[in-house]
Parts: sequence; C-alpha cells; structure tokens
Amino acid sequence: MTSSNSSIGQLASFYLSGIPGYEDVQHFISIPFCVFYLTGLVGNCTVLHIIHTDKSLHEPMYYFLAMLSFTDMGMSISTLPTVLRTFWFDAKEIEMNTCVAQMYFIHTFSLMESAVLLAMAFDRYVAICDPLRYSSKLTPQRIVYIGVFIIIRCSTVLPVVLVRIPTFSFCHSHVLSHSFCLHQDVIRLACSDISFNVLYGLFVVAFYWGVDSLGIFLSYAFILRSVLLIASRGGKLKALNTCVSHICAVLVLYVPMIGLSLVHRFAKHSSPIIHITMADIYLLVPPVLNPIIYSIKTKQIHQGLLRILLSKRIGLAHT
Repeated sequence: MTSSNSSIGQLASFYLSGIPGYEDVQHFISIPFCVFYLTGLVGNCTVLHIIHTDKSLHEPMYYFLAMLSFTDMGMSISTLPTVLRTFWFDAKEIEMNTCVAQMYFIHTFSLMESAVLLAMAFDRYVAICDPLRYSSKLTPQRIVYIGVFIIIRCSTVLPVVLVRIPTFSFCHSHVLSHSFCLHQDVIRLACSDISFNVLYGLFVVAFYWGVDSLGIFLSYAFILRSVLLIASRGGKLKALNTCVSHICAVLVLYVPMIGLSLVHRFAKHSSPIIHITMADIYLLVPPVLNPIIYSIKTKQIHQGLLRILLSKRIGLAHT
C-alpha cells in the first residue's frame, strides 16, 4: 500500500482499518456505529440542554456533569469522521497531519474525561464529608477555575510528543489497526528511535491517569469512612446513592482503558478483532452510557428528560 520502502512522516500517509475479514459487510457493520454515535451525541446534548435551561440545576454537581458531557461529545466527534468514512466509503487513506491532529483531540479529550471524573469525585467528597461548607468551597468562580485548569492541563501535554511524529521514518507497513489514529498505534510503525515517545507516553499515563485514579480512590476512601460514621442505615444508603452514577462513569472509562492498555502491552500478536473491539469500546461506550446512567440514576436529570419528552408529545398533540 506504500509507494516506497521508506518515507518521512511529512510525506507519508496512513491507511485506516475497518474490521479485517468483514470488508464485504462493512456497510451493515456501520449501522451499530451510527447508532452509537447518534445516541452519544443526542444524549449528551440533551443533558447539556437540561442543565442549561433548568436553573435549579445550576449547582456544582451539574456543572461538572456538563463538563463530562462536553468531553464525551469531544471524544465522539474526534473519531466520527474517519470511522464513518472508512465504513461508508471505504476511504481508508489519511494524511500524516490529519492523523496527528486526530491523535491530539482523541487523547486530549480522553485525559480531560479522566480529570473531570476526578473533579466530580472531589465534589462528592465535599458534599458528603463537609456538607456545611459545600457552597463556600465550590463556588461558581472556583468551578470555572477548575474547568480552565483541566483544559490547560490536558491540552498542553501532548504537542511535545506529537510534533515529533512527522519527523519519523516509516519503512514498514503504513496500515493502522483501527479506523482512527492512536499514538501507540502509529509509533509502532516507525523505524526511527521512538524511545522518547514511549517514555513520555508512560509519563503521561502515570502522571495524568495515575494521579487522577489515585485521587478518585482517595476521595472514595474518605467518603466511605464518613458514610460508615452515619448512624442510620437510611442515611448511609442516601449518601452512597448520590455516588452511584459517578462510580459507574469511572468504571465505564477506566475498565476499557485498562483493557486496551493491557492488550497493546501484552497481547500485541493477538487477533486484530480484540484490538479493534477494545479500542472501540474505550472510545465509543463512555459517551453513550454516561448520559444514560445519569438520566436513570440522577432524579433531576431524569425529571428534566421527562419534561422534554412530555412537552414534545403535547406539542405533537396540538398539531
């Protein structure tokens, strides 16, 4: 698929993969992908609309939920063009600069999702462990500062490593494992010295994902300690119930992420279907499940969704 045995990144193109062995039915395979994307985008737009229009939801918890919906939409939109282009039109070639740009947005929004989940864990910690000072600690101004810090923290770390990719030589296959560009997938095709990219990637995983997951774990350790001190069983259940949605969102992001990392590290020669499935679950499932989880488990979001549905039905009845 390459015109020469060796090419410099600036002149190179990559070739995205659909699902190997199912090329004849990839148009049908695109249907569930379209359903996933549509569900994720509509669901997160609905959550944002409910929070924006319902003034009773202008509280720290829902501001953080709006941030989560925003990052979920970013993850979906980052992969949508190349995935649908690959399955619908069999257009698999992607230029180097486009691939690097897609990598940047995919990994940036992924880091932002983890950081937002950490902020939401801190929100739950303050609400349960120090409820009397909840409003004074999480003021709107501080929430804005947290949001800006998350954006700066996650958007500035990747250019250092991504700008090196166009300078690499690619003398082997230019075929990627997925229908979108991931950093670990691209650098494995390089013939240049990629040690800096590998070490920097490990640093990002440890310092960003590691710190975020540790912060979430510690937050829930303190939450659990405070809950155990509550005398009534009903009070304990009520306190824990406010954390269920967030815990589900954490699991929905971290379990596929850990699975994908393990597959890339220890199962490099396993079936391509495993790599493709894990990557698709990691990037497609959280944006779909998070609005569903919060719509079901969060009473205010559930009521807001019902109001939207009922207003549409009433509108249709009057037409």
